[in-house]
Amino acid sequence: MATVEGGTDGWDENQLRKYTFPTTQLQRMSCKDPRLNDVIAREEPVVITDCNLASSASHWSLEYLSSNIGNGTFSVYESDSHLFKYFDEKKIPGHKDFRPEMRRKEMKFNDFVALMQNPEQRRFYLQQPLNDTVGPQVVKDFLQFNWDFAKEQQKRNGWGPLTSNLLLIGMAGNVTPCHYDEQENLFAQVRGYKRVILFPPEQFSCLYPYPVHHPHDRQCQVDFENPDYERFPLFKDVAGQEAVLGPGDVLFLPMYWFHHFESLLDGGLTTSVTFWYKAPPVGKVEYPLKPQQKVAMMRNIEKMITEALNDQHEVAPFMRNMVLGRYTSDDL
Repeated sequence: MATVEGGTDGWDENQLRKYTFPTTQLQRMSCKDPRLNDVIAREEPVVITDCNLASSASHWSLEYLSSNIGNGTFSVYESDSHLFKYFDEKKIPGHKDFRPEMRRKEMKFNDFVALMQNPEQRRFYLQQPLNDTVGPQVVKDFLQFNWDFAKEQQKRNGWGPLTSNLLLIGMAGNVTPCHYDEQENLFAQVRGYKRVILFPPEQFSCLYPYPVHHPHDRQCQVDFENPDYERFPLFKDVAGQEAVLGPGDVLFLPMYWFHHFESLLDGGLTTSVTFWYKAPPVGKVEYPLKPQQKVAMMRNIEKMITEALNDQHEVAPFMRNMVLGRYTSDDL
């Protein structure tokens, strides 16, 4: 594990979970650094400092939000462990034996606060888009985000429309296991400290994401805390980049980069806001293809085969028949 630098002295390495794979330190740059725009243009992750993207939310304590966020309904996930592994509810019917490791509940914000204060061995994680149901004071804070910086990056890099700003509030020690997304993300850390470990798209084969038809689509099958090297032998070759994000830090998280998030152990509540942007429109294709493009292509081919066969159980034998013995030699 790398010696991880944080933005402040608000944490120590005893608050980080231990894993078997090596990591290096993720690059960190001021928003005033003239190299930053080139790094983002190359689709490289970077921790950005000094840009005040969501600094107007730095006072968003539970008490403040209870009084000002409004009376809307919020999505709260409950787990019996520290793991919050995403799943697609629409894909569950095709997997009768699937049992999600977390449960989604809809509730008022004050009910969420009450649960956080009396967890009874359970863990909770609020994940809610900031929309027009929030109260006027929170809207005022939202409008004071550094939208000039976000819009500049969107325009400079040709990103599509902003799709959502997700408010994330989690308990100390919560873990979002490794997965990838299909949108560009400016991830603003508002309160508390979160560790992020990233893996480039080139390590797709080492991380064994679930098939696209599975409810855990885009999630890694490997348990980082107890890896099964017999089942997932290439995981021995994985190597990550990591950083601890503190208040005011912004992570540029390129699409198709695998990422694992954890709120630090014994670190208190964490609050984050995401800025999700659609991928840039596909222009002229240039070769060789970038690793992100190859992952997208593999994903689209897998989707096409799944839809054409119209039976998810036929996908694995079909793909094995197509590849094994024909494309498994380096001489071909």
